[in-house]
Amino acid sequence: MTDLADDLEATVAAACAALRTAVRLDWDGPATGLTWSVRSTVEHVADDLFAYAGQIATATPELAEYVPFTYSADRPGEAQVTTHARREAGNDGVVRVLDACGGMLVSLARTRPAEVRGYHPYGVSDPDGFAAMGTVEVLLHLHDVAAPLGLAWDPDPDVVRRVLDRLFPDAPSEEAPWPTLLRVTGRDPAAPLDGWRWDGTVR
Repeated sequence: MTDLADDLEATVAAACAALRTAVRLDWDGPATGLTWSVRSTVEHVADDLFAYAGQIATATPELAEYVPFTYSADRPGEAQVTTHARREAGNDGVVRVLDACGGMLVSLARTRPAEVRGYHPYGVSDPDGFAAMGTVEVLLHLHDVAAPLGLAWDPDPDVVRRVLDRLFPDAPSEEAPWPTLLRVTGRDPAAPLDGWRWDGTVR
């Protein structure tokens, strides 16, 4: 049986493999639908995985706010993150940071007890919930950088269905999972949303 940590591991691996085909391109152009550059968007994904790992790593659960890591932007207008890649490491360095942060969250999601809880503004959650949240971050933000980098990004529909079931319980189950995830997160141009959020609370 595939669990949500397995899905996260597979999704991070697929994202890193796709990004490595584009490391020689310019990542300073904007990501689709965002004010951040491609580079900053990928750093943001890595940072989400790092931060989610931190939420379930602590022995004293943080249930009212995030673990207080320091965040900063690499350049004005870019994403505020903790886990910057060194500029001299190039785009490949950003992918390596993404890979490492993904590994941290996968490991903790697999090994922390199911009763562990951590804070997220979309609901206090458990290790499975943070694995699902990490998967959604990777799925969606790879979509945001795919067009600027000329990447094909067609996620495994079974993975997408499992994160929809975990985080978007009201999403229609009879429709194709990937277009559904794009629609419920405001990424379908034909169905724009003023706002959206998932439900990370424990099932």
